[in-house]
Amino acid sequence: MRVRYRRSAATAVLLTTVPFTLFGCGLLDSEEEAEQPGRAPAEEAMAKSRERVQAYLDAMAAKDVAAGRSQLCTVLHEAYDEAATGPNGDFADHFDVPRAEIIDVRPGPAGQEVSTSIAVTAGSRKLTRKLLFTVTRDGLDWCIADERPGGNSPAPEPTP
Repeated sequence: MRVRYRRSAATAVLLTTVPFTLFGCGLLDSEEEAEQPGRAPAEEAMAKSRERVQAYLDAMAAKDVAAGRSQLCTVLHEAYDEAATGPNGDFADHFDVPRAEIIDVRPGPAGQEVSTSIAVTAGSRKLTRKLLFTVTRDGLDWCIADERPGGNSPAPEPTP
């Protein structure tokens, strides 16, 4: 009977320590990966980046300066306030944006890079410009950290 007791005691010790070991390895971790500070799955990063840039493009088309500003990281607000409605600003009165589309979203060195194609009219002149937005995580939220001319070509479609 003693042997049986020792086996039961050893089994009990093993069963009580295994969950702690697994928890330490992350196998039983109940916290979602996306909720961990500083970490986000690639899918969430792409979706949030697309969402932020689309909201900015919609604001440009609607000439809603406040809505455009709300998509930017806080450090850009002062420069945005000075330039947004200026002669070459995204929200200048003489520009109209009849079409704006997202071409590509991919990871870049400073965050997610969102390539866009924007049709702009100014009087009788019509042109299409490519802009590259960099979207990053700022605390718990995502925001546009940079906008510059250019962009990436669309990613090739995967072959089945």
